[in-house]
Amino acid sequence: MSATNFTTTIKVSQSPQEVFNAVTNVRGWWSEEIVGNTAQLNDIFDYHYEDVHRCKVKLIEVIENQKVVWLIEKNYFKFTEDETEWTGTKPTFEISEKDGKTELRFTHFGLVPEYECFEICRDAWTNYIQNSLFKLITTGKGEPNATGKPQTENEKKLSEK
Repeated sequence: MSATNFTTTIKVSQSPQEVFNAVTNVRGWWSEEIVGNTAQLNDIFDYHYEDVHRCKVKLIEVIENQKVVWLIEKNYFKFTEDETEWTGTKPTFEISEKDGKTELRFTHFGLVPEYECFEICRDAWTNYIQNSLFKLITTGKGEPNATGKPQTENEKKLSEK
């Protein structure tokens, strides 16, 4: 595994099943504006945040309570020279038991420091995983983007451009 891909990890007291259910409830932690299914192998969903970011995601690996792999089939960024920067990358959620806790390791394979979006995407993913998904797992309520409501300072800045 390359150290250049973006990775973040959280540990919770909840079971692997509860973590898996939260991960696959993408509307509960990433965005309420998800269109499509988000839980089964070969499900395809569309994400969009205003005219700033849109992507089409396919679930290419789903192992219940252990792993979910997304493939970004299409991507559009308003704020990068290469608007398709994420296309072909693989956000991956790995669930395991460690020291009596459940660990969720999120790695966005292909999101590397050379990408123009790296800093913004790193900050956004960190917020969504460490904050919103963590809260969805531990309290039952995440903090996804609501319609027209940016989640992070960088997203607010981008939507104002």
